[in-house]
Amino acid sequence: MTRRGHVTQSQDVTPSPTLPSADAPHIPVLLTEVCHAMAPHDGGVYVDGTFGAGGYTQAVLQAATCTVLAIDRDPTAFEHAASLQAQYGDRLVCLEGCFGDMATLAAQAGYPAVDGVMLDLGVSSMQLDQAERGFSFMRDGPLDMRMSRDGLSAEALLQTADEALLADILFVYGEERRARAIARAIVEKRDDQDMSRTSHLAELVCGVLGQPRMKQAHPATRTFQALRIYLNDELGELLRGMQAAERLLKPEGRLGVVTFHSLEDRMVKQFFAPRTGRAGRPSRHQPDQATPDASFAELDKRSVKPRAEEVAANPRARSARLRAAARTAAAPYPLAADLMPARAPQIEVAR
Repeated sequence: MTRRGHVTQSQDVTPSPTLPSADAPHIPVLLTEVCHAMAPHDGGVYVDGTFGAGGYTQAVLQAATCTVLAIDRDPTAFEHAASLQAQYGDRLVCLEGCFGDMATLAAQAGYPAVDGVMLDLGVSSMQLDQAERGFSFMRDGPLDMRMSRDGLSAEALLQTADEALLADILFVYGEERRARAIARAIVEKRDDQDMSRTSHLAELVCGVLGQPRMKQAHPATRTFQALRIYLNDELGELLRGMQAAERLLKPEGRLGVVTFHSLEDRMVKQFFAPRTGRAGRPSRHQPDQATPDASFAELDKRSVKPRAEEVAANPRARSARLRAAARTAAAPYPLAADLMPARAPQIEVAR
Protein backbone atom coordinates (compact mmCIF):
# COMPACT_ATOMS: atom_id res chain seq x y z
CA MET A 1 0.00 0.00 0.00
CA THR A 2 2.75 2.46 0.87
CA ARG A 3 6.09 3.42 -0.46
CA ARG A 4 8.30 5.84 1.45
CA GLY A 5 5.35 6.99 3.49
CA HIS A 6 3.16 7.68 0.45
CA VAL A 7 -0.16 6.17 -0.62
CA THR A 8 -1.19 6.41 -4.25
CA GLN A 9 -4.83 7.49 -4.44
CA SER A 10 -5.35 5.82 -7.79
CA GLN A 11 -5.26 2.48 -5.96
CA ASP A 12 -8.70 3.28 -4.51
CA VAL A 13 -11.84 2.62 -6.51
CA THR A 14 -14.46 4.85 -4.84
CA PRO A 15 -17.55 5.87 -6.81
CA SER A 16 -18.11 9.61 -7.15
CA PRO A 17 -20.85 10.71 -4.73
CA THR A 18 -24.01 12.39 -5.91
CA LEU A 19 -23.55 16.14 -5.60
CA PRO A 20 -26.19 18.02 -3.58
CA SER A 21 -28.48 20.40 -5.40
CA ALA A 22 -27.69 24.10 -5.57
CA ASP A 23 -30.55 24.90 -3.18
CA ALA A 24 -29.17 22.61 -0.45
CA PRO A 25 -28.64 24.35 2.91
CA HIS A 26 -24.89 23.72 2.69
CA ILE A 27 -22.80 22.57 -0.27
CA PRO A 28 -19.84 20.52 1.04
CA VAL A 29 -16.58 21.45 -0.66
CA LEU A 30 -14.22 18.89 -2.21
CA LEU A 31 -16.96 16.30 -1.72
CA THR A 32 -15.69 13.84 -4.32
CA GLU A 33 -12.10 14.24 -3.12
CA VAL A 34 -12.98 13.72 0.56
CA CYS A 35 -15.03 10.62 -0.23
CA HIS A 36 -12.20 9.29 -2.40
CA ALA A 37 -9.72 9.88 0.45
CA MET A 38 -11.93 7.95 2.90
CA ALA A 39 -12.12 4.95 0.50
CA PRO A 40 -15.38 3.68 2.08
CA HIS A 41 -15.82 -0.08 2.15
CA ASP A 42 -18.60 -2.40 3.26
CA GLY A 43 -18.59 -2.92 7.02
CA GLY A 44 -16.39 0.11 7.65
CA VAL A 45 -16.99 2.74 10.33
CA TYR A 46 -16.32 6.41 9.60
CA VAL A 47 -16.47 9.59 11.69
CA ASP A 48 -17.85 12.80 10.23
CA GLY A 49 -16.61 15.17 12.93
CA THR A 50 -18.36 18.21 11.47
CA PHE A 51 -21.74 16.87 10.36
CA GLY A 52 -23.37 20.20 9.41
CA ALA A 53 -25.97 19.39 6.74
CA GLY A 54 -24.60 15.87 6.31
CA GLY A 55 -23.03 16.18 2.85
CA TYR A 56 -19.92 14.10 3.57
CA THR A 57 -21.92 11.65 5.67
CA GLN A 58 -24.39 11.03 2.84
CA ALA A 59 -21.59 10.57 0.30
CA VAL A 60 -19.84 7.92 2.42
CA LEU A 61 -23.07 6.08 3.29
CA GLN A 62 -23.94 6.08 -0.41
CA ALA A 63 -20.52 4.73 -1.43
CA ALA A 64 -20.58 1.56 0.69
CA THR A 65 -22.68 -0.41 3.16
CA CYS A 66 -20.92 1.17 6.11
CA THR A 67 -21.65 3.15 9.29
CA VAL A 68 -21.03 6.87 9.92
CA LEU A 69 -20.71 8.39 13.38
CA ALA A 70 -21.91 11.96 12.80
CA ILE A 71 -20.60 14.46 15.37
CA ASP A 72 -21.52 18.13 15.72
CA ARG A 73 -21.42 20.55 18.64
CA ASP A 74 -24.13 22.76 17.12
CA PRO A 75 -27.39 21.43 18.61
CA THR A 76 -29.32 22.58 15.52
CA ALA A 77 -27.20 20.52 13.10
CA PHE A 78 -29.11 17.28 13.54
CA GLU A 79 -32.34 18.91 12.41
CA HIS A 80 -31.07 17.96 8.96
CA ALA A 81 -30.42 14.33 9.91
CA ALA A 82 -34.02 13.05 9.85
CA SER A 83 -34.15 12.32 6.12
CA LEU A 84 -30.74 10.60 6.19
CA GLN A 85 -31.79 8.53 9.20
CA ALA A 86 -34.96 7.48 7.39
CA GLN A 87 -32.88 6.41 4.38
CA TYR A 88 -29.93 4.74 6.12
CA GLY A 89 -31.37 3.68 9.48
CA ASP A 90 -28.89 2.56 12.14
CA ARG A 91 -25.98 3.02 9.71
CA LEU A 92 -26.14 6.69 10.76
CA VAL A 93 -25.29 7.34 14.43
CA CYS A 94 -25.72 10.98 15.55
CA LEU A 95 -23.53 12.15 18.44
CA GLU A 96 -23.80 15.67 19.82
CA GLY A 97 -20.46 16.97 21.07
CA CYS A 98 -17.06 18.30 20.03
CA PHE A 99 -15.00 16.34 17.51
CA GLY A 100 -12.00 16.76 19.81
CA ASP A 101 -13.82 14.26 22.04
CA MET A 102 -14.46 11.81 19.18
CA ALA A 103 -12.62 8.91 20.80
CA THR A 104 -14.78 9.13 23.93
CA LEU A 105 -17.99 9.68 21.94
CA ALA A 106 -17.22 6.75 19.61
CA ALA A 107 -16.36 4.42 22.49
CA GLN A 108 -19.58 5.34 24.29
CA ALA A 109 -21.48 4.47 21.11
CA GLY A 110 -19.73 1.09 20.97
CA TYR A 111 -17.00 1.82 18.40
CA PRO A 112 -13.48 1.70 19.93
CA ALA A 113 -11.79 2.03 16.51
CA VAL A 114 -12.81 3.39 13.11
CA ASP A 115 -11.77 3.25 9.45
CA GLY A 116 -11.87 6.95 8.63
CA VAL A 117 -12.24 10.44 10.07
CA MET A 118 -13.27 13.50 8.04
CA LEU A 119 -13.22 17.09 9.31
CA ASP A 120 -14.60 20.11 7.46
CA LEU A 121 -13.38 23.09 9.47
CA GLY A 122 -14.73 26.57 10.01
CA VAL A 123 -18.33 27.71 9.86
CA SER A 124 -21.01 26.17 7.64
CA SER A 125 -23.05 28.00 5.03
CA MET A 126 -26.12 27.41 7.20
CA GLN A 127 -24.51 29.20 10.14
CA LEU A 128 -23.29 32.05 7.93
CA ASP A 129 -26.70 32.48 6.34
CA GLN A 130 -28.59 32.61 9.65
CA ALA A 131 -28.41 36.26 10.72
CA GLU A 132 -29.39 35.37 14.28
CA ARG A 133 -26.18 33.35 14.71
CA GLY A 134 -24.06 36.49 14.24
CA PHE A 135 -21.25 34.87 12.23
CA SER A 136 -21.39 37.14 9.17
CA PHE A 137 -21.02 40.88 8.64
CA MET A 138 -23.06 40.41 5.44
CA ARG A 139 -26.27 39.96 7.46
CA ASP A 140 -27.22 42.16 10.37
CA GLY A 141 -27.96 40.15 13.50
CA PRO A 142 -27.05 39.72 17.17
CA LEU A 143 -23.29 39.64 17.74
CA ASP A 144 -23.19 36.04 18.95
CA MET A 145 -20.81 33.66 17.02
CA ARG A 146 -21.15 30.69 19.39
CA MET A 147 -21.30 27.34 17.61
CA SER A 148 -22.63 25.44 20.62
CA ARG A 149 -24.86 28.30 21.87
CA ASP A 150 -23.06 28.09 25.24
CA GLY A 151 -20.38 30.25 26.79
CA LEU A 152 -19.21 33.79 26.06
CA SER A 153 -20.80 35.60 23.11
CA ALA A 154 -18.95 37.99 20.81
CA GLU A 155 -20.92 40.90 22.22
CA ALA A 156 -19.95 39.99 25.80
CA LEU A 157 -16.31 39.61 24.79
CA LEU A 158 -16.17 43.02 23.14
CA GLN A 159 -17.83 44.64 26.16
CA THR A 160 -15.54 43.09 28.78
CA ALA A 161 -12.13 42.19 27.32
CA ASP A 162 -9.21 44.55 27.78
CA GLU A 163 -7.50 46.17 24.83
CA ALA A 164 -4.42 43.93 24.95
CA LEU A 165 -6.49 40.71 24.78
CA LEU A 166 -8.61 42.03 21.91
CA ALA A 167 -5.48 43.06 20.00
CA ASP A 168 -3.91 39.62 20.50
CA ILE A 169 -7.08 37.86 19.33
CA LEU A 170 -7.28 39.95 16.16
CA PHE A 171 -3.56 39.71 15.41
CA VAL A 172 -3.09 35.97 16.03
CA TYR A 173 -6.40 34.52 14.84
CA GLY A 174 -7.22 37.08 12.17
CA GLU A 175 -3.66 37.92 11.11
CA GLU A 176 -4.93 41.50 11.16
CA ARG A 177 -2.10 44.03 10.78
CA ARG A 178 -4.18 46.85 12.29
CA ALA A 179 -5.19 44.77 15.31
CA ARG A 180 -4.10 47.35 17.88
CA ALA A 181 -5.98 50.17 16.17
CA ILE A 182 -9.19 48.13 15.93
CA ALA A 183 -8.91 46.97 19.56
CA ARG A 184 -8.35 50.57 20.67
CA ALA A 185 -11.43 51.74 18.76
CA ILE A 186 -13.56 49.00 20.34
CA VAL A 187 -12.49 49.92 23.88
CA GLU A 188 -12.90 53.66 23.26
CA LYS A 189 -16.39 53.37 21.81
CA ARG A 190 -18.01 50.46 23.65
CA ASP A 191 -19.23 52.52 26.62
CA ASP A 192 -21.27 54.96 24.56
CA GLN A 193 -21.81 53.06 21.29
CA ASP A 194 -24.06 50.01 20.88
CA MET A 195 -21.97 46.90 20.11
CA SER A 196 -24.77 44.34 20.09
CA ARG A 197 -25.13 43.82 16.32
CA THR A 198 -22.89 42.47 13.58
CA SER A 199 -23.48 45.69 11.62
CA HIS A 200 -22.16 47.76 14.55
CA LEU A 201 -18.86 45.89 14.62
CA ALA A 202 -18.51 45.93 10.83
CA GLU A 203 -19.06 49.70 10.75
CA LEU A 204 -16.51 50.24 13.52
CA VAL A 205 -13.88 48.21 11.67
CA CYS A 206 -14.59 50.12 8.44
CA GLY A 207 -14.12 53.33 10.41
CA VAL A 208 -10.57 52.19 11.17
CA LEU A 209 -9.61 50.44 7.92
CA GLY A 210 -11.74 52.27 5.37
CA GLN A 211 -14.85 51.34 3.43
CA PRO A 212 -15.18 48.13 1.36
CA ARG A 213 -13.75 48.21 -2.16
CA MET A 214 -14.79 46.29 -5.23
CA LYS A 215 -13.08 42.92 -5.75
CA GLN A 216 -11.38 43.09 -2.33
CA ALA A 217 -12.20 41.28 0.89
CA HIS A 218 -14.43 43.22 3.25
CA PRO A 219 -12.35 45.12 5.85
CA ALA A 220 -14.15 43.29 8.68
CA THR A 221 -13.36 39.79 7.35
CA ARG A 222 -10.30 39.20 9.54
CA THR A 223 -11.92 40.65 12.66
CA PHE A 224 -14.97 38.40 12.39
CA GLN A 225 -12.79 35.37 11.67
CA ALA A 226 -10.58 36.07 14.67
CA LEU A 227 -13.43 36.50 17.14
CA ARG A 228 -15.17 33.33 15.91
CA ILE A 229 -11.99 31.25 16.16
CA TYR A 230 -11.26 32.51 19.67
CA LEU A 231 -14.79 32.17 21.05
CA ASN A 232 -15.15 28.59 19.79
CA ASP A 233 -11.52 27.57 20.46
CA GLU A 234 -11.39 26.32 16.88
CA LEU A 235 -7.63 25.77 16.66
CA GLY A 236 -7.49 24.04 20.03
CA GLU A 237 -10.37 21.84 18.88
CA LEU A 238 -8.53 21.08 15.64
CA LEU A 239 -5.44 19.95 17.53
CA ARG A 240 -7.48 17.78 19.90
CA GLY A 241 -9.41 16.33 16.97
CA MET A 242 -6.35 15.33 14.96
CA GLN A 243 -4.70 13.78 18.01
CA ALA A 244 -7.91 11.91 18.87
CA ALA A 245 -8.20 10.63 15.30
CA GLU A 246 -4.62 9.34 15.41
CA ARG A 247 -5.58 7.18 18.40
CA LEU A 248 -8.99 6.13 17.10
CA LEU A 249 -8.07 5.08 13.56
CA LYS A 250 -7.30 1.47 12.68
CA PRO A 251 -4.18 0.71 10.62
CA GLU A 252 -4.86 1.87 7.05
CA GLY A 253 -7.69 4.08 8.35
CA ARG A 254 -7.89 7.52 6.73
CA LEU A 255 -7.83 11.04 8.19
CA GLY A 256 -8.94 13.88 5.90
CA VAL A 257 -9.10 17.53 6.95
CA VAL A 258 -10.58 20.37 4.87
CA THR A 259 -9.31 23.82 5.87
CA PHE A 260 -10.31 27.31 4.77
CA HIS A 261 -7.54 29.64 5.92
CA SER A 262 -3.80 29.63 6.47
CA LEU A 263 -3.87 29.14 10.26
CA GLU A 264 -5.84 25.89 9.96
CA ASP A 265 -3.91 24.61 6.96
CA ARG A 266 -0.56 25.34 8.62
CA MET A 267 -1.56 23.34 11.72
CA VAL A 268 -2.71 20.36 9.67
CA LYS A 269 0.46 20.43 7.57
CA GLN A 270 2.65 20.62 10.68
CA PHE A 271 0.67 17.81 12.32
CA PHE A 272 1.22 15.46 9.40
CA ALA A 273 4.85 16.43 8.64
CA PRO A 274 6.65 14.47 11.39
CA ARG A 275 4.05 11.70 11.39
CA THR A 276 4.65 10.98 7.68
CA GLY A 277 8.44 11.35 7.92
CA ARG A 278 8.53 14.71 6.18
CA ALA A 279 9.60 16.91 9.09
CA GLY A 280 13.13 17.27 7.75
CA ARG A 281 16.41 16.32 9.32
CA PRO A 282 17.61 18.01 12.52
CA SER A 283 20.61 20.31 12.38
CA ARG A 284 23.93 18.53 11.85
CA HIS A 285 25.16 20.43 14.90
CA GLN A 286 22.67 18.64 17.14
CA PRO A 287 23.17 15.11 18.46
CA ASP A 288 21.29 12.34 16.70
CA GLN A 289 17.90 11.66 18.22
CA ALA A 290 15.67 8.67 17.76
CA THR A 291 12.39 9.59 16.07
CA PRO A 292 9.16 7.61 16.32
CA ASP A 293 8.06 5.49 13.39
CA ALA A 294 5.72 7.26 10.96
CA SER A 295 2.16 6.97 12.23
CA PHE A 296 0.66 8.12 8.92
CA ALA A 297 1.38 7.63 5.21
CA GLU A 298 0.42 10.61 3.08
CA LEU A 299 -2.15 10.23 0.31
CA ASP A 300 -0.95 13.25 -1.67
CA LYS A 301 2.32 15.13 -1.39
CA ARG A 302 0.47 18.44 -1.59
CA SER A 303 -2.89 19.69 -0.46
CA VAL A 304 -5.82 19.04 -2.78
CA LYS A 305 -7.58 22.17 -4.06
CA PRO A 306 -11.05 22.50 -5.58
CA ARG A 307 -11.39 22.38 -9.33
CA ALA A 308 -12.24 25.55 -11.23
CA GLU A 309 -15.76 24.34 -11.98
CA GLU A 310 -16.43 23.76 -8.27
CA VAL A 311 -15.27 27.26 -7.37
CA ALA A 312 -17.45 28.70 -10.15
CA ALA A 313 -20.48 26.83 -8.78
CA ASN A 314 -19.67 27.51 -5.11
CA PRO A 315 -17.42 30.56 -4.51
CA ARG A 316 -17.09 29.63 -0.82
CA ALA A 317 -14.91 26.70 -1.94
CA ARG A 318 -12.16 28.93 -3.37
CA SER A 319 -9.92 28.85 -0.28
CA ALA A 320 -10.54 25.20 0.65
CA ARG A 321 -7.65 22.74 0.97
CA LEU A 322 -7.77 19.02 1.72
CA ARG A 323 -4.90 17.20 3.41
CA ALA A 324 -5.30 13.47 3.98
CA ALA A 325 -3.22 10.54 5.17
CA ALA A 326 -3.59 6.84 6.01
CA ARG A 327 -2.83 5.47 9.46
CA THR A 328 0.05 3.03 9.81
CA ALA A 329 0.47 0.38 12.49
CA ALA A 330 2.98 2.55 14.41
CA ALA A 331 2.17 3.92 17.86
CA PRO A 332 0.54 7.37 18.06
CA TYR A 333 2.83 10.32 18.62
CA PRO A 334 2.88 11.89 22.12
CA LEU A 335 0.21 14.51 22.79
CA ALA A 336 1.57 18.04 22.43
CA ALA A 337 0.30 21.61 22.13
CA ASP A 338 3.25 23.00 20.17
CA LEU A 339 1.23 23.30 16.94
CA MET A 340 -0.79 26.22 18.30
CA PRO A 341 0.23 29.66 16.96
CA ALA A 342 2.67 31.64 19.10
CA ARG A 343 0.98 34.02 21.55
CA ALA A 344 -2.39 32.40 20.86
CA PRO A 345 -4.90 33.50 23.52
CA GLN A 346 -7.16 30.63 24.51
CA ILE A 347 -10.63 30.46 26.00
CA GLU A 348 -12.40 27.77 28.00
CA VAL A 349 -15.42 26.62 26.01
CA ALA A 350 -18.35 24.47 27.05
CA ARG A 351 -17.81 20.83 26.06
